[in-house]
Amino acid sequence: MYKLLSHNDLDGVGCGILAKLAFNDKVRIRYNSITALDREIEFFLENDQQKTFLFITDLSPNEENEKRIQDYYQATGNVQLLDHHKTALHFNQYEWGKVLIEDEHGYLTSATSLLYQYLVTHGLLEKTAAISEFVELVRQYDTWEWEKNGNFQAQRLNALFFLVSIEEFEEKMLDRLKISDRFDFDEFEKKILSMEEEKIERYIRRKKRELVQTNLGDFYAGVVYAESYHSELGNELGKENMHLDYIAMINMGSKRISFRTVHDHIDVSAIAAVYGGGGHQKAAGCSLTMEAYKQFVLATFHIEPIPEDAKRNRYNLKASSFGTFYKNQQEDVFILFSSDDIDWGIEKNNTPLAQNFASFHEAEWFLKRNYQVWLVRDDLFVDYLMQMANKVRHQHKGM
Repeated sequence: MYKLLSHNDLDGVGCGILAKLAFNDKVRIRYNSITALDREIEFFLENDQQKTFLFITDLSPNEENEKRIQDYYQATGNVQLLDHHKTALHFNQYEWGKVLIEDEHGYLTSATSLLYQYLVTHGLLEKTAAISEFVELVRQYDTWEWEKNGNFQAQRLNALFFLVSIEEFEEKMLDRLKISDRFDFDEFEKKILSMEEEKIERYIRRKKRELVQTNLGDFYAGVVYAESYHSELGNELGKENMHLDYIAMINMGSKRISFRTVHDHIDVSAIAAVYGGGGHQKAAGCSLTMEAYKQFVLATFHIEPIPEDAKRNRYNLKASSFGTFYKNQQEDVFILFSSDDIDWGIEKNNTPLAQNFASFHEAEWFLKRNYQVWLVRDDLFVDYLMQMANKVRHQHKGM
C-alpha cells in the first residue's frame, strides 16, 4: 500500500492524479493545507502499518515530525519526500528527501514534475504524451513560466481546478489521461472557462480600485483584500504598479495573506517567512498572525486606495515632450519633464525638486513610491494648463 500526503492546490493535486495513475486503488491520498500536514503525518505514524510507503509532496513537515519520519525510514525504508520550495532544502540531507528548485536543464520544478520523474524512473508509471503535457501545464502554472511563455492552457487548467471539486477534477483528469493521446479541454470546459475568464477580468477591475500603498521596512507594498484569484490578481496588480515591490492579498475569511511579485530581485518567500510562512520567490503566503495583522491590516486600514493611471489619454501621456501631469491624495500637482530627453526633472506645485533622473521610468518610479501619484485624465490636464495660462495672462496685465 501507498499513502500520499500532498498540498491542496493544483500542484499538490497533480501529484495525487499521478499517484492514482501509477497505483490505482493501492494508494490512499490526503490533500492538506500547510498547517494540516503535520497532523496527518502524526496520524499516519501512529496508525498505519509499516508496510505502507509514505509519499510527501509539495509540503514539508515540522522539526518534530522530521525526526519521527527519519525513524520510520530507518525502520522501513518506506518514505519519499519530494518538494521544490527553498524553505525545504534542508531535507536533502536525508536519503528519503529530494528537494529540487531547478532541474539540470535550468527549468524550475514543481512537485508534480518531480513525482512524475520519480515514478517513470522507478518503472511505476509509463510515460505518455498526454500525461507529459498535463505535468508540464501544472509545472508552468505553479512556477509562473506560463505567463512568460504565453501558455494560457496552464492558466486555464488552474481555473478549471477551482471551478469544480477536487474529486471531480481528479476524475476528469484521470479519465482523460488514461485514454487520450494528447491533453486538451472538452467543449463544455472551454465554454465555462471562457465565462470564468470574463468573471476574473471583472473581479480584477474592481480590486484595482481598492489597492492601497504602504512602506514596510525596506519594501513598498500594495495591499488589497481579496478572497479569490490571487495568482491572476497579484500578477495584474504587480504589472500595473511596477513601482511596488510586491502585492499582499489578505483573505480575512481564511486568515491568510498571499504575496506576489513581478520583480526578479524580490523574494516574497523571505517576506512570508518573517510571519511563519513560505513559498516561492515570486509567490508565497502565510497565516494572518497577530504581527502580520498589525502590519498589513491595522497599519493600512486608514490609507486611501491609489487611483489608477488614466488609460485613454491623448494629451497627458507618459514621457511626453510637453511634460506629464500627476496628482496625489493631498491635491499636490506634479509635472515630470525633460528639456533634453536625457535628464528628467520633477516640479511639485510649480517648484522644482532637487533630484534629477536618468530616465522617465526612474522619475516616475520615484514619484509613485514617495508621493503615491497617479496620471490624471486629459480633462484635468487641460484645466490645469488653462489655469496656468490665465495666471500668466493676469500677471502680464498687471505689469
